[in-house]
Amino acid sequence: METEISLAALPVGCSGIITRTEADQAEQNRLAQLGILPGTEITCRLRGAGGSPVAFTVRGVTLALRAEQCKQIILRQTESAEPEPVRRTYLLVGNPNVGKSTVFNALTGMKQHTGNWCGKTVAGAEGSFSHHGIPIRLIDTPGTYSVYSETAEEAAAGEIIRNTPHDCIICVCDATCLERGLRLILELLTIRQKTVLCLNLTDEAEKKGIRLKPELLSEKLRIPVIGITARKKQTLQPLLDAAEIQAESSASEQKLPEKTLSEIIAQASALYRECVSVPPHPHRRTEQADRILTGKRMRIPVMMMLLLLTFWITLVGANYPSSLLSALFSGLCRNLMRLSQENGVPAWLSGAVIDGMLRGTGWVISVMLPPMAIFFPLFTLLEDVGLLPRLAFNMDSCCAKCKACGKQALTMTMGFGCNAVGVTGCRIIESKRERLIAILTNALVPCNGRFPTLLAIITVFFAGEGAGGSVRAACMMTALILLSVFVTFAASAALGKTVLRGEASSFVLELPPFRRPQIRQILIRSVLDRTVFVLCRAVMTAAPVSLLIWIFANVQAGGQSIVVHLSDFLAPAGNLIGLDGVILLAFILGLPANEIVLPVAVTAYLGSTTLTDYGSLSSLHTLLVSHGWTQGTAACFLLFTLFHSPCATTLLTVFRETRSKRWTFAAFLLPVSVGLILCLSVSGILHFFS
Repeated sequence: METEISLAALPVGCSGIITRTEADQAEQNRLAQLGILPGTEITCRLRGAGGSPVAFTVRGVTLALRAEQCKQIILRQTESAEPEPVRRTYLLVGNPNVGKSTVFNALTGMKQHTGNWCGKTVAGAEGSFSHHGIPIRLIDTPGTYSVYSETAEEAAAGEIIRNTPHDCIICVCDATCLERGLRLILELLTIRQKTVLCLNLTDEAEKKGIRLKPELLSEKLRIPVIGITARKKQTLQPLLDAAEIQAESSASEQKLPEKTLSEIIAQASALYRECVSVPPHPHRRTEQADRILTGKRMRIPVMMMLLLLTFWITLVGANYPSSLLSALFSGLCRNLMRLSQENGVPAWLSGAVIDGMLRGTGWVISVMLPPMAIFFPLFTLLEDVGLLPRLAFNMDSCCAKCKACGKQALTMTMGFGCNAVGVTGCRIIESKRERLIAILTNALVPCNGRFPTLLAIITVFFAGEGAGGSVRAACMMTALILLSVFVTFAASAALGKTVLRGEASSFVLELPPFRRPQIRQILIRSVLDRTVFVLCRAVMTAAPVSLLIWIFANVQAGGQSIVVHLSDFLAPAGNLIGLDGVILLAFILGLPANEIVLPVAVTAYLGSTTLTDYGSLSSLHTLLVSHGWTQGTAACFLLFTLFHSPCATTLLTVFRETRSKRWTFAAFLLPVSVGLILCLSVSGILHFFS
């Protein structure tokens, strides 16, 4: 049996024979020149967004015509043709901090970074899932207030919306503050009618006494409006059903006429008043908390106390598991060495693998894993509650004086976890000049890889062990963090008044309401997204560097190992800044990952053939003092640990963000220069009073 259809209606993957063309004579002649003649076989290949244009193969050539033109080409199709399996693409669109990433994670099972502050997603993420047996590709776009914005992450969202073929848009809005989302949905409806409005956080809206009228809103917008709670996956089923109906709809696209911004705002306000009922003070608890956290008198003490408490808990909690892991790896290496000797394994092979790679990697794991496993969940908890935007709010006055943007405080905070992540997060800063300032200065705050080294040296030379020592160490660690923040602002001011001269741009920051933390998600994100990621990077770096150190320590030249020759060569420069050649060598070899600096130094001091675990803090103190370390040396070491070259991953990220070798070199030179100046100053002062 054969049927006649137009080329516009021919399913993707199906073929037909052209019977006639219903265009005027001029158009028929043009189509004939392209080989589109009666009796010719034609196969539909793909369609653009909304069904137009249509790509098809005719006479061995693939062409594309708009759907209106394809309707004039009539085909004879046989029922035996097997259409290509149906696949769909949905776009997740919405304002910052409305729960898009949470919806994305719930549908795809992926672990896109979520948190209670805007700017987390700075690039599109893609995942897939199946609904009613149909494969669906889901794209999570960066948060945006407008599809026509020119800021880095919002421009990326607009680009995806306009240029990525898709079957439906799911616009996620915050049900507790819907008016801003209505402005975006009105813009989207001028581009794409196949849209579903998703009202997230309906449970919070209900608790705050906010009454929504989704049926009335759906009637006004002429699209489905579905209320959900993204954390409860079962509430997403109606949303997917509505999206499927929209995607399958064959109705022509009835886009809204384009309007000016003032007209869109007025229409959104009218819809909001008509469809939403709000009590007098829906965010009373948030307002009360903000009086403390952002108040003139309490904001600095409260933020310092939170920072101090975070480090104290990390210090106290990490001591025992670190010692346990160190003992486990030491025992494992001893047993493996014994087995290798009993089985006749060559000494050079067992030394390289066990004493070199395994012991060094085990040291990095035992030192890094416990602090990260504690610090990252605490940091993520503060993030999930909504404290990070308040930090940016409190620090904006300092940023403005430095000719920088207040959002730089957010990227600095991200840098405490990983400087490479902080550099990528600088995309949330609209001004190119201020974004570059934030990128160049991000490595001035210490990343997680430097924390174990800082904590160990603080404890053995200044704070001491025990309960009182933990408090003193936490206080000193907090002081070092504040110093890094101060230096970051000073460097930002210097850049803003010289090579990156300019005035601070306008500052726009959303302060989201405080929310109950999602403990399960906090643990998953902090362990998988942060702890495991950073630890794997450190292990992959430590293994080859451990092998390199083993080779340097075992290859002799002139009766001494290569390690000794290199450290002697660097000794004059090291002594000038209050350190020594061994420490400088450790920092150079630690370029791939900051966390291996101290193990390299300990190995060189011992004259060992491997990266060596120091067993206990007291034995570390004894070893360092026996090689000439004083409190002055320790102070210079702490300063240079704070301010030295970013790791290789961060430098590569800077290059990817700036596409400039010059700015990448500047990102390397800036923290190194700061560290050298501070160490020279401290060393000079100590020599003057000695």
